[in-house]
Amino acid sequence: MSPVAIFAMFFGLVLASAPIAVSLGLTGATAAWFANFPMVLIPTRFFSSLDNFSLLAAPFYIFAGELMNRGGITEALITFAAKATRWLRGGAAYANILASVFFAGISGTAIADTAALGKIFINGMPKQGYSREFSAAVTVASSMIGPIIPPSVIMIVYASVAQVSIIKLFVAGIVPGLLLGLACAAVVFIVGATKGLPKGEIEAVKKPVGALAIESLLVFSIPVFIVVGTLSGAFTATEAGGIACVYALVLGRFILRSLSGTDVFSALKTSIRTTSSLYLVVAGAAVLSYVLTVTGATSSVRELTGLFADDPMVFLFFVMAVLTIAGFFLEPGVQVLLLAPIFLPIARALGIDEMHFAIVFLLSGTLSLMTPPVGVCLFVAAQIGNIKINRMFIAILPFLIAQFIAIALLIIWPDLVTFLPNLVE
Repeated sequence: MSPVAIFAMFFGLVLASAPIAVSLGLTGATAAWFANFPMVLIPTRFFSSLDNFSLLAAPFYIFAGELMNRGGITEALITFAAKATRWLRGGAAYANILASVFFAGISGTAIADTAALGKIFINGMPKQGYSREFSAAVTVASSMIGPIIPPSVIMIVYASVAQVSIIKLFVAGIVPGLLLGLACAAVVFIVGATKGLPKGEIEAVKKPVGALAIESLLVFSIPVFIVVGTLSGAFTATEAGGIACVYALVLGRFILRSLSGTDVFSALKTSIRTTSSLYLVVAGAAVLSYVLTVTGATSSVRELTGLFADDPMVFLFFVMAVLTIAGFFLEPGVQVLLLAPIFLPIARALGIDEMHFAIVFLLSGTLSLMTPPVGVCLFVAAQIGNIKINRMFIAILPFLIAQFIAIALLIIWPDLVTFLPNLVE
């Protein structure tokens, strides 16, 4: 099969609503059969792709995030963020963004951020005078911070594909994650200055400010604990995930006393389903990626190195453009598994810092979660707020543009990304 036929089959299966893992694996197996490969290679590649120590961290962080989310922590974070921003015009919108920054240290995924915070903000902000579309747009845009500020599930997947340090990748995401938050805040500021936004706050739970502050600090200590503990050599990033699970369980069950036995069991079931789906996608993508590599289908793309030899910055903008287009059809995880192995050798040949390339790649891919037709966060928010997708996307456009500008700044000034990870030995 030609590369065009392979990709046509894959996108055909996706458009036919086949699961992503099935689309990847079936396309790879079909291409291998037409190329007369020994079919025993398919199950071999399928299972060997999961034999990766880095991937073992994913279920731990997913489970820790589920425990924290079900332990009533979300409401406390939202109320604390709202009290901290209530004096500002558009305070609830700023609280939405600040809560996403806090929540990013718990969930590690944008979808969990949108679902957890959206239930309160998308339904609560309109009661204070915000439009439902704007409320949902702020929620979705700020949820893009989730996969960037550590811990991050998509970073774990990228680290397993690119064979780079998970902890350095975690550290590299701190400044870009905060920059995304500032980009969202800039849009809120402009809207407030031009159209006017109400003051006020959302109170998701009634507790004294002191208690809210303590709970928020306890929660926010998790990502700090992971980063500091790993950098000190006390444990690996994978071991930190297991410790985070124990920490989340003790915090929710015995200290805050907000996590029941039923909550723990439900969190475990959800984590198993999420991890299983993730691993199936990883394995399916490994089959297709192997076939594409062996058949030489990716060689023509790698010949692009010569075109960007004099200006690596142009290459990064090219990658951002490609991932933006691919994001209309592929979710971020699939982009990492299929496209990172193609572009990463070019980036290395051009002398681009691995952490710089990784963050630009991950940020560009993550924005696909807020663009139709496969923007999962877009659909989650639309369902919560009962909003039409076209009205949602119009409201999100200013935030999308602001976040593209943020990525452009990271491309132009790589030190914003590389400064912190370069301090890590």
